[in-house]
Amino acid sequence: MIAQNIAFGIIAAAVVLAAVGMVTTRNVVHAALFLVAVLGGLGAQYILLTAEFIATTQVLVYIGAVMVLFLFGIMLTRAPIGRTPQMTGPSWPVAVIAAVALGGVVVYALLNEFGSDSLRDDGHVFRTADVGDSVFSQYIIPFEAVSVLLLAALIGAVVLARRD
Repeated sequence: MIAQNIAFGIIAAAVVLAAVGMVTTRNVVHAALFLVAVLGGLGAQYILLTAEFIATTQVLVYIGAVMVLFLFGIMLTRAPIGRTPQMTGPSWPVAVIAAVALGGVVVYALLNEFGSDSLRDDGHVFRTADVGDSVFSQYIIPFEAVSVLLLAALIGAVVLARRD
């Protein structure tokens, strides 16, 4: 259990550093690569939680597919690839104060609700086959609806990107 806590701390620190790098970099491609690091770290956290199916889905769908779409979007919109000097507006201190206040509210709510409670371990483990059976049996309509929505978004992005 101690090794899991140490691994969690190391991965969480790497995710936080990558997230800070993602929002502070002036290069849009570097921001996308920092996002890959954040999503990979979250996949590693899922492995620590023994949620291998979700970790695999995180890597395949978010890192493999969504990030490719982001990079294609960056290339198709002709976003500036190098350093851009003015990425923030003059009111960024207000945004920092709001973010810190929101973080404080979240931490207070979590500590107030859970305090020093420990995590429950009821011993029930969902297998990947169980998740797949439920997705493709009782949740097939929402699954297909999301796939059609993503296809429509992809077609819309291609239509908007074309200059014909």
